[in-house]
Amino acid sequence: MTDPDTVDLFVIGGGVNGAGIARDAAGRGLSVVLCEKDDLAQGTSSRSGKLVHGGLRYLEYYEFRLVREALIEREVLLNSAPHIIWPMRFVLPHSPDDRPAWLVRLGLFLYDHLGGRKRLPGTRTLNLRTAPEGAPIEPAFTKGFEYSDCWVDDARLVLLNALDAARLGARVLTRTACVSARRENGSWLVETQDGRTGVRQTFRAKALVNAAGPWVNDVVGRVAGLNATRNVRLVKGSHIVVQKFWEGRQAYLVQNTDKRVIFINPYENDLALIGTTDIPYSGRPEDVAAEENEIDYLIKVVNRYFKRKLSHRDVVYSFSGVRPLYDDNADNPSAVTRDYIFELDAPGGQAPLLSVFGGKITTFRKLSEHALEKLKPFFPGMGKDWTAGAHLPGGDLPDADFERFLGALAGEWPWMPASLLKHYARLYGTRAKEIVGGARSLADLGLRFGPDFYECEALFLFETEWAQTPEDILERRTKHGLHLAPDERAAFAGWCAGRLKKAG
Repeated sequence: MTDPDTVDLFVIGGGVNGAGIARDAAGRGLSVVLCEKDDLAQGTSSRSGKLVHGGLRYLEYYEFRLVREALIEREVLLNSAPHIIWPMRFVLPHSPDDRPAWLVRLGLFLYDHLGGRKRLPGTRTLNLRTAPEGAPIEPAFTKGFEYSDCWVDDARLVLLNALDAARLGARVLTRTACVSARRENGSWLVETQDGRTGVRQTFRAKALVNAAGPWVNDVVGRVAGLNATRNVRLVKGSHIVVQKFWEGRQAYLVQNTDKRVIFINPYENDLALIGTTDIPYSGRPEDVAAEENEIDYLIKVVNRYFKRKLSHRDVVYSFSGVRPLYDDNADNPSAVTRDYIFELDAPGGQAPLLSVFGGKITTFRKLSEHALEKLKPFFPGMGKDWTAGAHLPGGDLPDADFERFLGALAGEWPWMPASLLKHYARLYGTRAKEIVGGARSLADLGLRFGPDFYECEALFLFETEWAQTPEDILERRTKHGLHLAPDERAAFAGWCAGRLKKAG
């Protein structure tokens, strides 16, 4: 590539779909720019329920193709990034007032067999009176089911895709808005603006991908000056975080009287993540926040099933995200399809604009493959599908065995506390050795900002993962923010400011 501002593919949107498409395309030999107006994963992709799952409830809406694809992807992703994705067992207490037991059993049977399950254990029936998993449940619920799905660190999934895209030659621009895009002489002329410096830059691209999530129609209309024939339907999902109130590593899935299901998942060792709501949203995606009535709703559902009763005082943190679902005109927000749709605008063989509507974290890799299939006529020489058998950065653990990898690290760093060792192993996998380097004691890791949070990690994130603010590190690249006291957060912000001043 002689002109650095001329590329094959320009991708707008640094969420999981944009990062996944950029990675896939770069691995097929295309020159790629990935452009994100904020931080990577700052929008929907860091505000999910943090699950890689088939979507058990989607079976009720006959989304068999989507569920099957998601179940197959579940094990593909588990193999590709076993440090940030791991199996989790979900206990579903049965309420005869909601769905009948035979329907739940049928759904779980399909769930076990639709996707060619290999590594994850299947469903079993529980007597909640005698099973330890039933101990925190109200005695009125005597029967339950247990099934498998996977947990994922959603923001890190995005970061790892962007990192791999960069490794393969893609250029990743964060805090850079796509100001305008127009067709000219058989290609797209794309103008960007750096949000920090105000500097504008122009790229020429053979194809444009719009993976802007909640802003997808804004990119089609305001940026590209075109008319979209499809729409997104914005649905808000809010979560709350409380102290974990049960023993064991299992999660829970409970049915509400309105037929929605709520996940109660172990989170960050001693916390619990509870969600989500499903509410139509019409405001600016940037302004989304959990409202009091949503928090009330989640607490009420949990209190219906659990002996330990929650109140607003128990909520230590809440967050909300806007899911950009493809608008299929369903009346109920919960019934809106979680499938994805593409719109390809290339009249008369002109430079294509491929817009992505909908999707979910679990199917991002398959969505990326399908996006490249749509663009293949414009890049006949590009490589074949390749991501199904590839590891994400740090995910090359021997036999995808996290516990064995953790044990090997403990042998290398016997001086390191178990909680810190697990933190490095979980977030960074084999890349953890780049952070620790030749350290032989905690003192060698630099300043201590809080529990399991040392200077060497912050420096690593600033230098290798596009972090630029304290929030980039505390809220997305890690979850240290949940564990720092206010004075510790302030001290870390001061350190970041001093570092930036010194660098500038």
